[in-house]
Amino acid sequence: MAKTVDRMDQIVSLCKRRGFVFQSSEIYGGLGSCWDYGPYGVELKRNLKDFWWKAMTQKRDDVEGLDAAILMHPKVWETSGHVANFTDPMVDCKKCKARFRADQLETARCPEKPSKSPLECGGELTEPRMFNLMFKTFMGPVEDSSAVVYMRPETAQGIYVNFLNVMGPSRQKVPFGIAQIGKAFRNEITPGNFIFRTREFEQMEMQFFIKPSEDDQWFDYWKAERMQFYYDLGINKDKLRYHEHGKDELAHYAKKAFDIEYEFPFGWKELEGIHNRTDFDLSRHTEATGKDLSYFDEKTHEKFIPYIIETSAGCDRTLLVLLVDAYTEEEVKGETRVVLKFSPKIAPVKVAVFPLVNKDGMPELGMKVFHELKEHFKAFYDTSGAVGRRYRRMDEIGTPYCVTIDGQTSQDETVTIRDRDTMEQTRVKIADLVPTIKAKIEG
Repeated sequence: MAKTVDRMDQIVSLCKRRGFVFQSSEIYGGLGSCWDYGPYGVELKRNLKDFWWKAMTQKRDDVEGLDAAILMHPKVWETSGHVANFTDPMVDCKKCKARFRADQLETARCPEKPSKSPLECGGELTEPRMFNLMFKTFMGPVEDSSAVVYMRPETAQGIYVNFLNVMGPSRQKVPFGIAQIGKAFRNEITPGNFIFRTREFEQMEMQFFIKPSEDDQWFDYWKAERMQFYYDLGINKDKLRYHEHGKDELAHYAKKAFDIEYEFPFGWKELEGIHNRTDFDLSRHTEATGKDLSYFDEKTHEKFIPYIIETSAGCDRTLLVLLVDAYTEEEVKGETRVVLKFSPKIAPVKVAVFPLVNKDGMPELGMKVFHELKEHFKAFYDTSGAVGRRYRRMDEIGTPYCVTIDGQTSQDETVTIRDRDTMEQTRVKIADLVPTIKAKIEG
């Protein structure tokens, strides 16, 4: 097994080389902890979001979708506690001028002496001071305090302020949820580990509104549901676990909280949070606006402010899990084969089409097969280099199936399907290609 730093370096290198992730504004020297998704990265991310959205809304009767604005009334963030409480303790090194989170100094690294922490490198640290993580900007032509708005640090508040707007038209009754995928922004002091912690990121969040007396049973339900989601993605079960928040870890709004953690090359880290937020959010917004956000149960004639069970996952962080978990090195005939063993359900390219040689009508047949497959799957067509080399390129982007057109194809209208993981090849009629590949992906 490669060393931790080597494995992450290998994944970052693969992402750049094969078009998954690039540093933002790279030709200008890059912008710290901001990343662009290339042609395969954007497909993988779209597939992940679609997989989440389908599991959370399409397959359920009790969750509705929402896409709230990034910019919100600034009082939303005062009411939610973000203006006062969304802070981290920060210190500066007077020697190297680097900034660190004061509560993570033991695990931080000195930029001048990477083998040492800021506590060991000999630099003098300033006294800790609190640093608000929200990005500020101005709305309108005048840049003064009355025009300040914030780039949202989470998507959840957009769901809370739209509770009644969604419940009415959708004809939902408590218990029900609201799901959203969207961008959020945090001015992190010490971002890092590639796309694990960034300043611009996407969240996949669902807020489930319930009767207060039913909070424990719904918390346990969603805790199990969210772990099953990662199993369904094909993530190695041995690298997933729960972490319960102790009293000293609980956020000010939480009655109970669990993280789903994944064992990254740099250690066990949070992948998703499941929180019992009680009635904190709707109560606060009711008090601040005078708008009654309570719910009346017509069956029991009870009126209450719903409790909320939150499931909050980082899309970019989950994508990193997919990359880390799929990355495999194998010895094949004395050579190292690098392959991303994504579940076929979320692989960025589902099938590649190769004419064996560029003659004897094979390119024409290959192009015909390619366009037929494109109607159903994200497909790729390649005529460049030896077919073995083309297989290796597809292995590195995680393509589960490769279709090769050879001399026999023109005789009996059959092609070979090569399986990424087993490397076994089987012959299939061209007319049966689409249903055969669909069956493989689904099953």
